Amino acid sequence: MQTCPVCGSETFAFISRWVPAPERRQAPRPPERPERLETVETYRELLSRPKPRSGMTRWLQRGAVGAAAIAAVGWALQRNSGTGSPGNSAAAGETNSPPPPSQS
Repeated sequence: MQTCPVCGSETFAFISRWVPAPERRQAPRPPERPERLETVETYRELLSRPKPRSGMTRWLQRGAVGAAAIAAVGWALQRNSGTGSPGNSAAAGETNSPPPPSQS
């Protein structure tokens, strides 16, 4: 078992155990093929262009964001005012105890 050269810990392992040694090639890598580079550049150009959106799409998105904003503001105002929700009756001084049993 190997030990750490600094602290002497027995749970030490040299990094070369997990990191393989670099490959020693006899010949350099072949250069990239030009037609492949052209294909890559074509895809990059296509992906970098902004997509044209129709006016209807923009209006629908704006409407959805506006409706969500109005709903959030309404929810926040209703929650802060404490009216209109059934769970806030205890805050008004009422208790949630059951009614007394009827005597027949």
